Amino acid sequence: MRSLLLSRRDLDFLLHEWLDVEALTNRDRYAEHSRETFDAVLDVSAQVAAEHFAPHNRAADLNEPRFDGERVHMLPEVAAALRVFAETGIVGAGLPAAVGGMQLPHVVAQACLLWFQAANIATAAYPFLTIAAANLLLEHGSAEQVRTFVPPMLEGRFFGTMCLSEPQAGSSLADITTRAEPRGDDTYRLFGTKMWISGGDHELSENIVHLVLAKIPGGPAGVKGISLFAVPKVLLDTGERNDVVLAGVNHKMGYRGTVNTVLNFGEGRHTPGGQPGAVGYLVGERHRGLAAMFHMMNEARVGVGAGATALGYTGYLHALDYARTRTQGRPVAAKDPAAPPVPIIEHPDVARMLLAQKAYVEGALALVLYCARLLDEQQSAATAEERARALQLLDVLTPVAKSWPSQWCLAANDLAIQVHGGYGYTREYAVEQFYRDNRLNPIHEGTSGVQALDLLGRKVVQEGGAGLELLVAAVTGAVERARAAGEAPELVDGLAAAVDRVREVTATLWGAADVAVTLANSSLYLEAVGHVVVGWMWLEQVLAAAGRAGDFYEGKRAAARYFTRYELPRTGPQLDLLARLDRTTLDMRAEWF
Repeated sequence: MRSLLLSRRDLDFLLHEWLDVEALTNRDRYAEHSRETFDAVLDVSAQVAAEHFAPHNRAADLNEPRFDGERVHMLPEVAAALRVFAETGIVGAGLPAAVGGMQLPHVVAQACLLWFQAANIATAAYPFLTIAAANLLLEHGSAEQVRTFVPPMLEGRFFGTMCLSEPQAGSSLADITTRAEPRGDDTYRLFGTKMWISGGDHELSENIVHLVLAKIPGGPAGVKGISLFAVPKVLLDTGERNDVVLAGVNHKMGYRGTVNTVLNFGEGRHTPGGQPGAVGYLVGERHRGLAAMFHMMNEARVGVGAGATALGYTGYLHALDYARTRTQGRPVAAKDPAAPPVPIIEHPDVARMLLAQKAYVEGALALVLYCARLLDEQQSAATAEERARALQLLDVLTPVAKSWPSQWCLAANDLAIQVHGGYGYTREYAVEQFYRDNRLNPIHEGTSGVQALDLLGRKVVQEGGAGLELLVAAVTGAVERARAAGEAPELVDGLAAAVDRVREVTATLWGAADVAVTLANSSLYLEAVGHVVVGWMWLEQVLAAAGRAGDFYEGKRAAARYFTRYELPRTGPQLDLLARLDRTTLDMRAEWF
């Protein structure tokens, strides 16, 4: 029976026929691995996701975490699934062997995690955050912090969180007010409130390590005065409960199985060492906390794109299965009203909706795995120049990898509901939950608007526009290879024109000499660039499928044609409007609404 979570055939195509992950085993970092180990860990991931995560996905949605004023009560199946997850070692799939990880290529580790995100995005959120926290500590923590916190994270005994937002500040981190007072013994005491903290309090693990942004009194104003602290729920040296208090639980539209919290630091309910204040340990340098936190944020942003992709993909597979088995109506050309009804997949409009979903989710999957492959290049390529180039391209692709799947795989979930008709809008079918779960992804880890400002306001212009030029060169390289291979001009020429237009429009926007005008329509820019990037991903897949026959490859070529004919042309009017430096939204006044 085919899985309704993800397509293993598609993953194998992307990993082995396109991205050639087996070639990474020729590098020292991955020399202990082989195609067999990659496939084995993917098999285990698919099995554990199907047997331990998927069965309680609906139950966790209907029985969300409950706070009784003292502790959080959760569905027991969540803890049971996470114990199995930890036993597999997948928490450390992409982490170095020196700290207990498997040291798999990041692209393989990302593919493994996708199975769990497709099966149960809410339960998968706990290890997802923990993995990102462990990676941050490996990059910026002291040797002692790594020894103290990372191995228990990989064993599933400690979980991690990221504590950035505050009720009054939201995404504007310059306005956070949580303070960290030095105590003269290498510790700090933190006081403040953090909002929207996923996994902020539970009894799923022995401890929770909060990574908290706060300001040390007397530091610079704004983001330049932010520092980063590791704040455990339970102090390891004394076993005392730290002064971190759960103030309340947020109830969301989706992701209901992930406890989402308001946390008070330094409330005084607990007094470790006889004093109020949450004990924290400085991670990295003073006043450089936001730069360190970006290591976790950027990983989380690509991970959010991966989660959006997984939800869109499983929704597509559910819709496809339904369309193949649901009979209704007859072809428009049928003349006999007594003829039996046909499966709805035979109706052109249903085929259109399925093809759109396929183009969105398989394009997004390619993008997410490509970004993970760039991380492998950054860490293991032969030369410093190659490593730097991979990092720069990943930097410019990160806001696209977060936002494009969050928008368009959500659109795929919407279409999955539509394919189910009236049934899709009921709770009897899983597709309505996939939509609700996925609706969070355009918001968390930086809204789509924040990603748009990041892309247009920073990524495409930093270092003299080197990141944009790398992106243009990568797309142009695929275009040239396609032309040399004699691929259909229809799949090539539109993409070539679109990427050239992106470069031109970017120059026009930054030639406006008015940053407000330049950035007024940054979300439109992000969407246009995202479509060009995914058009490139589809061309790469067509090239990987060249000369291969069979339904799978024909499906790839059909989806590429759909994206070229139906989706890529969206970018023309968008880029035209951007080039006109339109002021419609900029000139709007609040009182006119």
